[in-house]
Amino acid sequence: MEELDLKELLMLFWNKKVKILLIVAIFMLIGIIYTIGFVTPVYTSSTTLLLATSGNSADKTNTITTTDITLNSKLVSTYSTLIKSKTVLRQVISNLGINISEDELEKNITVSQEKDTEIIRISVTNADATTAAKVANEVAKVFSQRVSEIYKINNVQVVDQAEVDTIPSNINHAKDIMIFACVGIVVSVMYVLIANMLDTTIKTAEEVEKEFKVPVLASIPLYDFDPVKVKGGKKR
Repeated sequence: MEELDLKELLMLFWNKKVKILLIVAIFMLIGIIYTIGFVTPVYTSSTTLLLATSGNSADKTNTITTTDITLNSKLVSTYSTLIKSKTVLRQVISNLGINISEDELEKNITVSQEKDTEIIRISVTNADATTAAKVANEVAKVFSQRVSEIYKINNVQVVDQAEVDTIPSNINHAKDIMIFACVGIVVSVMYVLIANMLDTTIKTAEEVEKEFKVPVLASIPLYDFDPVKVKGGKKR
């Protein structure tokens, strides 16, 4: 068959709109079932830390110098590594009494720096929302103690403690359903196009002219033959 022009293509999709909508609806339903029944929800809680002026305030003024800011900025990357160190994680596990390995806990912790600031964000992901918040706060606490022990300074301050988040961080129903709907649209369009390519029947006089390059002189109208009516009209 010849290639379809844009008008014929649009008409093809319009004529198959019921099947297209049905396929899209099926995929959206699959998306809903998948996100509700097969995705395990996980929760993320975050605590933020600020690197304050270095040194102890007992023998220094409260003035923040350029040197302090530069030093703290350089320490951010070092502190980010220290937060996920085995020493810190081991202490957190011991303090909370949770049943998890150090490697697994490390995978559940994300450390990031707020752009152009001296603020560090510690995010913890867990299947239990309360545990995620407790671990995040305990990591911040143990980390601050380790900084004090190693550097002999107290320049880490908690800006915001982690709170229990009851909304799963890995599930977005609207987004997931839209993704499945888009997949359904692609599948339905491919189905219509492939079905049309495999369909070699000629349905209209225009198709006869296009296929055989000859004019149609006449056509036979479709007659709805009802044998019951014909039989009933005969004389007995």
